[in-house]
Amino acid sequence: MTQKLFSELGLSPELLKAIERMGFEQASPIQAEAIPRLLEGHDVIGQSQTGSGKTAAFGIPAVELADPTNRAVQILMMCPTRELASQVAEEIAKLAAFKKGVRELPIFGGQSYDHQFRGLKAGPQIVIGTPGRLIDHIKQGTLKLNEVKMVVLDEADRMLDMGFREDIETILESIPTERQIVLFSATVPPPIRKIIERFTRDPVTVRIEATALNVPAIEQFYVEVDYRSKTEVLCRLLDLHDVRYGLVFGFTKIQVDQLTEALIARGYSADKLHGDMTQPMRERTMKRFRDRKIELLVATDVAARGLDVDDLEIVFNYELPHDAEDYVHRIGRTGRAGKSGKAISLVSGREFGRLQQIIRFTKSKIPRMSVPRLEELEEKHANRLVESLHNTIQAGDFKPQDKLLEDLIEAGHAPGEIVSALMHLLAEEKLRAPERIAEDDPRPQRRPPRDPSFGDRPPRGPGEDGPPQMTRPRESAGRGPRIDESGVWIKFNVGDNAGVSPGDFVGCIANEANVPRTVIGGIQILATVSFVQVAEEFAEQILEAVQGVRLRGRRVQAAPGAPPRRDFRPSNEGRPQRRGPRS
Repeated sequence: MTQKLFSELGLSPELLKAIERMGFEQASPIQAEAIPRLLEGHDVIGQSQTGSGKTAAFGIPAVELADPTNRAVQILMMCPTRELASQVAEEIAKLAAFKKGVRELPIFGGQSYDHQFRGLKAGPQIVIGTPGRLIDHIKQGTLKLNEVKMVVLDEADRMLDMGFREDIETILESIPTERQIVLFSATVPPPIRKIIERFTRDPVTVRIEATALNVPAIEQFYVEVDYRSKTEVLCRLLDLHDVRYGLVFGFTKIQVDQLTEALIARGYSADKLHGDMTQPMRERTMKRFRDRKIELLVATDVAARGLDVDDLEIVFNYELPHDAEDYVHRIGRTGRAGKSGKAISLVSGREFGRLQQIIRFTKSKIPRMSVPRLEELEEKHANRLVESLHNTIQAGDFKPQDKLLEDLIEAGHAPGEIVSALMHLLAEEKLRAPERIAEDDPRPQRRPPRDPSFGDRPPRGPGEDGPPQMTRPRESAGRGPRIDESGVWIKFNVGDNAGVSPGDFVGCIANEANVPRTVIGGIQILATVSFVQVAEEFAEQILEAVQGVRLRGRRVQAAPGAPPRRDFRPSNEGRPQRRGPRS
């Protein structure tokens, strides 16, 4: 397929300026084929894989065709999930940055109706929403479609899978007969074909084969592992590949919650994304991930189609999906637009049937990868440490410590001995202590796996943080007045094991977030995590400011979260006893 520059597609200077600011010059295949046809007024049926640039393929013509002098809704875009609707709205806003008077409005569940009523009264030309919420506004008379000239169905097959067929048909029946229909779908099953036959006129089909986009660029592997050791194996793989920007797919919301907690407790920069989170929380998490303020995002399949990120290094399947097509959507998050990527699946006994289905469906080879051994991790870490020291010395980016070195030599220590001791301490500080799992056999014996709804509870071993250790929590009030019940609790991935004190948290928050100490309330320090209560109006500012800072040598990761138990006390046997009801 001939490659084209955006400047060859007949776009206005305002659109070209916006595209240039977004960092794009050459159109992707789906964009080069679809944009001219849409600008000519054709109905278009597009088939392409996620990551091919389809949002801009219909977004650019939509912004180009919108009349800024008319404050009626002219372009209507339907998406299967609120995440995808929000993502499309963000892209439309960027494309319309220099076309004065053109406004977009996302409409989906999870937002207040009052906010959406005000947005619709302001007169947006482009509305992006989920079918259910769009129907609500149509019935209430707050969304008028009498001047709509283009309707876009993004991921139409997914919308039908989610039961939106009746809503879609109702909306299409409500718009003028003289309009343009744009339908993008990874597949075209019979229900989609019926919609095309009923509502489109001589549509032009633009098909970009998936194999030409992502599949060859993605290295796929699987690791055979006992279900109860999945968290430990995942951590070893993260360390071995030195992952700095990756996505981990879990099977259930509970599993995602527990896996995220385990990763944070082990010192990884991680956050979660699933359907039980409020929309503001989901949007904040996705923004932090896109901005690379977290390294790992643990998500359910709900987020598979709603998360649009670039340069993702790797995707992990903590548990394989039941549907082979969902596997394709998962791994499609990496290796985007022809770039290289990697996908690793952790496969336990009962999942091998799913793996065989995936191999047949994708017609690709998925070789087996061995569980990384402790020796490999230690060697990898040592090499990174040496490389880091070499780079630091080469750059001269360090403060001389001649006095300290002289004192140690005068105390009778040889220079080589001092260097070895320092490197040992540095390695101990940075190296996460992994659990020993079947070191003699890289393929652990299969055991009856736990129900995934109970999440993953791997056996604890020496040096593993795992679930919270039952040590007595250290509690302290903040330096200012006590925060009332409206205060927000923030969870830190640094605890008693790191030697932190309440004063460390007070100083860190006050200095990094530039807030008065009086906004800090209660502080609870457990073995591997700590909880700090802050005034609600400063919570987001504090969360943003403390991410990634160093506290007692540990890099801080913080997220909203209240102490799970505030009433346990260690018994004589070192086991927790509860007094009173659960909080």
